[in-house]
Amino acid sequence: MKMKRMLALCLSVLLLCGTAVFAGASGETAEAFAPVFRFVASSDTHVSDSSDVTAQRIGKMMRTAYTVAENDKSYQKLDAVLVVGDLTDDGTKTEYEKFSGAMKPALKDETALLAVVAKNHDGYQLSRSEIREKCRELTGFDADFHAVLGGFHFIGLSASESALQHYDLGQLTWLKKQLDEAVKADPNKPVFVMHHEPTVETVYGSGIYDGWGVPYFGAILSKYPQVVEICGHSHYPVNDPRSVWQGDYTAINTGAVAYTEFTIDAYRAYHPADRNEVANYWIIELDAQNNLRLRGMDLNAAEVLCDLFMKNPANKANRAFSKKAQREASVAPAFNDSAALSLTTTFGGCKVLVPAAETATGEPVTLYRVKVKDKLGGTVQKDWLLPQYYRADGTDEIVFDIAHLSKGTYTLEVRAETCYGKQSAPLTATVTVDGLTGLAHVRDLFVKLFEDIKDFFVHLFW
Repeated sequence: MKMKRMLALCLSVLLLCGTAVFAGASGETAEAFAPVFRFVASSDTHVSDSSDVTAQRIGKMMRTAYTVAENDKSYQKLDAVLVVGDLTDDGTKTEYEKFSGAMKPALKDETALLAVVAKNHDGYQLSRSEIREKCRELTGFDADFHAVLGGFHFIGLSASESALQHYDLGQLTWLKKQLDEAVKADPNKPVFVMHHEPTVETVYGSGIYDGWGVPYFGAILSKYPQVVEICGHSHYPVNDPRSVWQGDYTAINTGAVAYTEFTIDAYRAYHPADRNEVANYWIIELDAQNNLRLRGMDLNAAEVLCDLFMKNPANKANRAFSKKAQREASVAPAFNDSAALSLTTTFGGCKVLVPAAETATGEPVTLYRVKVKDKLGGTVQKDWLLPQYYRADGTDEIVFDIAHLSKGTYTLEVRAETCYGKQSAPLTATVTVDGLTGLAHVRDLFVKLFEDIKDFFVHLFW
C-alpha cells in the first residue's frame, strides 16, 4: 500500500477514536487539545433539482461530524454548522426546499445552522429579496446576522438586495458596527465573519488572476486582528496549504461540497477529471485559550485530509499561517532513493510512469513537472500533472503522456513540487522515439500550438 493511503487510513482510524495525527506550528498534539466549542465550516453545496448527489452529501457530512464529536472524550457537542453560500445550484424554490430537506433532519437540537446566500447560484431564479427570505426561513436568523454561540461571535453577510452590488455600503457599515461590538465584548477571542466570496489576495483561489475574490471587506477586516474570515466560492481544496491565510487577520477557504477546482500556472479554474467525486469541508474547534484546531475533511471518504493547529488568531503575533511563514516552512519533496522513471514508447512520444514523491513534513506534493530535452540540452517540451493530493483515497499513480516529438533521442526530467514552488531533485531517463520528421512534424507542432492556445483561453474565461 502506498504511503499516502496508509497515512489516510491511519488518520481515519484515529479520527473515529477521538485522536489524530496533528500538524501545526505550535508543537501541540491532538491529545493535548481540549475543545470547548466545535463547528462545521462548509460551502457550495449546489443542491440541484436534477441530481440528489450533493443533497445526500449534506447528510454524510453531518453524520461524520457528529461521529467526530461523539468520539471526543473531553467534548462531545457539535455546536454549529456554517454553509457560506451557493446552497443551491440554480436558485429555484424547490432547490431551497431540497437543501432544507437534507439539512434539517441531519441536525441535532444542539447544532445551530448558520448560512448565507450568494449573488450567483443562489440568485439565478429568485430576486435578492426572495433569496434573503429563503435564508431566514432555513436558519431562523436574518440573512445578515450576528449570533453569539458559546461565547463566540459569528457575523454573516448575504448578497445585498441590490441587483447591481454583491454587498452595499449599508452592509459594510453594519459589519464594522458588529465587529466593534464583538471586540468590545472580548478582544482576546476570534470573531468569525462568513460570506460567500473570499477577500481578494488572501486564500488560494482569491488571487487577481484566479478571479474568485472580491474587494469589499479587506479595508475593514484589516483593522481587526481577531477576525477569522470563512469563505467559499472558489471550490479550491482545503488541504492545499494556501487555503489558510494570515495577514492583518485570518482567512479560511472552505473548499466545496459539490466539486473541486484549481488554478495551475496559466490555467484558471482547472477541472481535473474526478472533479465531481471530490468534496471538502472543515471541522473547526476552539479551546479555552481560543486556539483553533482545523481538520480539513474529505467528505466522500469520511477521512481527514489535514489537521492543523492555530494559536489564538486574535493575537496578531500569532501568524504562523502567513504566506511568508508558510513559504519558509515549505520543504522540497524527495523521491525514494531507488525511484526511477518507467517508459513505454509510442509513435512520436512515450508514456512515463513516475513514482510518488513525499515531503519530510507531510506537506502535500501539489504538482509534477516534466521537461523533454533534445541532444543539445534544449527544452523542446514541458508539461505538468496534478496528483490527487486533494482526496484521501487518491491514487499515487502519476503518468505523463508525451506526444508530438520528432524522431530522435531525448532526455526526460521529472520533478515533484509543493504549492510554494519547492522542487525535488529530478528523476531522469533517456528515450529514443520514432516520429514525424521535416514538414510533417512542423505541421504537427502547429496543430499542438493551436490546441494549447484554445485550451488557455477556455480556462482564462471560464
